[in-house]
Amino acid sequence: MPTPGPAKSAARPSKRLSTSAVSKTVVKFAKSQKIFTQGEAADSVSLIQSGSVKITVINKQGKEAIIAMLEPGDFVGEACISNGSPLRMATASAMEPATLLVIPKKEMLRALHAEKDFADQFIGYMLKRNTRVESDLVDQLFNSTEKRLARALLLLAQYGKEGRPETIIAAIPQETLASLVGTTRSRINFFMNKFRKMGFIHYNGGLQIHSSLLNVVLHD
Repeated sequence: MPTPGPAKSAARPSKRLSTSAVSKTVVKFAKSQKIFTQGEAADSVSLIQSGSVKITVINKQGKEAIIAMLEPGDFVGEACISNGSPLRMATASAMEPATLLVIPKKEMLRALHAEKDFADQFIGYMLKRNTRVESDLVDQLFNSTEKRLARALLLLAQYGKEGRPETIIAAIPQETLASLVGTTRSRINFFMNKFRKMGFIHYNGGLQIHSSLLNVVLHD
């Protein structure tokens, strides 16, 4: 079961939130533990303080797809603040031990109306998130499997962020990458081996992503 813990400061909007009069609870989740499940009541918004979270959806035939992988500083379940979203449209699960700041829906709405600084930061975050979703859609529609995988790995390594040109990330199962990219595990295995032979990635206590992998994304 999730266990409450002491609140801590985190990146992006969490720093503002931790110093404002917002009712919140810090909850810890074990690896693979569900944070919320598709179809249940949407009654809270969470902010990731540590660990990573995957968002998945399941269709009527029982097929599961990963639609997002989130990191510290990202919100989870923010769609609940929309009047048209009484139920969770997806499932959120911890990919590794994670700590989340959980805010009841009513409290989140109150803070957005009453605290201008926090509201401004939240709107800025959502605009960036929307841009990312649009980029993901374009990627799925027009790019090859190889490019989609390269882009996914670069995003997981937070390519482009200051001080992180080549990042070692935790090993991610190829089944997870296949679901994220929208292909089969065998195709993921083929391109991961290709990237390794070309020196774009290598395994050294984790998966190291080199910035040279960007060549795959930029190459026509």
